Amino acid sequence: MPQTGPIGPFLALLRREAAFLASAGSAAIVYLIGSQWFVELTPYPLRTIGLLVWIFAVMLWASFAVMRHADGLAELLGEPYGTLVLTLSVITIEVAVIAAMVLHGSDNPTLARDTMLAVLMIVLNGIIGLSLLIGGIRHGEQDFNLQGARSFVSVIVTLATLTLILPRFTTSTPDPSLSRGQEAFFVTITAMLYLTFLAIQTVRHRGFFMQPTLSVDVSAAPAGHEGNHRPPLSIGQHTFFLIVMLVSVVLLSKKLAIVTEYEMAQIHAPDALGGILVAVLVLAPEGLAALHAASLNRLQRAVNICLGSALATIGLTVPAVMTISLLFNTHVILGLDLSHMVLLVLTLLLSAITFGGGRTNMLQGAVHLVVFLVYMMLVFVP
Repeated sequence: MPQTGPIGPFLALLRREAAFLASAGSAAIVYLIGSQWFVELTPYPLRTIGLLVWIFAVMLWASFAVMRHADGLAELLGEPYGTLVLTLSVITIEVAVIAAMVLHGSDNPTLARDTMLAVLMIVLNGIIGLSLLIGGIRHGEQDFNLQGARSFVSVIVTLATLTLILPRFTTSTPDPSLSRGQEAFFVTITAMLYLTFLAIQTVRHRGFFMQPTLSVDVSAAPAGHEGNHRPPLSIGQHTFFLIVMLVSVVLLSKKLAIVTEYEMAQIHAPDALGGILVAVLVLAPEGLAALHAASLNRLQRAVNICLGSALATIGLTVPAVMTISLLFNTHVILGLDLSHMVLLVLTLLLSAITFGGGRTNMLQGAVHLVVFLVYMMLVFVP
């Protein structure tokens, strides 16, 4: 029999928010009951693997739920608050995981660099490539707003060059890092440029980032927020679940850093693999949303998601990581090695060409995917 009275809607809400129960419950267990599990890992290899799989799966599930609640708030609040909520939710997870791994245990000065490069390669080549390939196969050529895409690419090219390429050639430090004064300067200009772009996107020129045509498969999904088929909750409910799950993810990220570092050392995994794991954890919900939008011929939404993720990673993660470096006196290497620098330059050039016209096709998607596969090969066979 269906539940009646106040208990029925409450149980339905709990079933709907299973990710909330899993993330909050997992955080409570590992801190209140299982703290000792993370102290001595060597005698218990199977338990350590189980902890890694458990925590990563819960955090991935929570990241999907975070995106759903952020998307619900975006729908209820409208712009520019919606975009701010979505961006800050994703970056909170990314910065929390990076900070936990940077501050925990042995120093890993290249983790932030590897994560940002992984995000750029996965987004600008993997997700965009697959989106354009799927959209091209299903719809032939697809339209997007040229002014918005060019705005995205111009800022991405500038920030990626300044933060990931230029440090390789500075002489203030003996390695591809920045001095304390340079870090403070880059924190300021990076954040200011990103905030300027955000003002353009959400207030000044919002039309640059809207679908230029009506060539959309409106029968395949309702208008609005693709992937969010459930009606939104209230602003208070969305805010509560969003904050609690973000706190849970931040708490779990410290434990994830412990077991991830241990397991990577045990299997002698390449350092870049840690950055890829962080990127996958952060990008999975947005990546699926972008692929779904492209399949429905809503390429502008896919472009906004992908290029917005890439830009937010550089525009907000770089200032956050450098601030952590300044506050905790950690050493952060941002400059890329030569092979990855070549791939980044190729990716930026290819993105400028792809989004330099108003239409895309499946060939452009295939080219981006080839670059992504080369990047993955070089991670394991440098």
